[in-house]
Amino acid sequence: MTQDEKYMKEAIKQAKKAYALGEVPIGCVIVHDGKIIARGYNRRNTDKNTLAHAEITAINKASKKLGDWRLEECSLYVTLEPCQMCAGAIVQARVTEVIMGSMNPKAGCGGSILNLLEMQEFNHQVIVRRGILEEECSNLLTSFFKELRVRNKMKKESRIGATILTKQ
Repeated sequence: MTQDEKYMKEAIKQAKKAYALGEVPIGCVIVHDGKIIARGYNRRNTDKNTLAHAEITAINKASKKLGDWRLEECSLYVTLEPCQMCAGAIVQARVTEVIMGSMNPKAGCGGSILNLLEMQEFNHQVIVRRGILEEECSNLLTSFFKELRVRNKMKKESRIGATILTKQ
């Protein structure tokens, strides 16, 4: 197992915590000097907070741990390509490199829709590696959304059933 796979497995553990909460399973770890210094997972619905993304949580924790907003010499491992908010925060935090599991063709800003991480126009560019444990990361998301569709269908059917009963 490579170092990248080792740390991505840790990010996947974080994603599974989100999954257990019914959140979209996205996980993140930040590594500095060969050690994980911060972890995060998606908690938007749980916390009722737009900003409660895995990467933002991990960046906040890493900044506290290092005592600096600059996360130079840090590697950020994330199971899904960052959105525009997270990609912007990664650039602003001066993270050295981002290692992604799966790409996000609907909202990704690390190469899918936009590539904010490597834009030469910004004062900082991030080294990016993609596709680390991609299948495992993708399967977690696919399973989550399949289950969500089933749950939503069951809720809809139970509402329809309740409506029919009240009309009788």
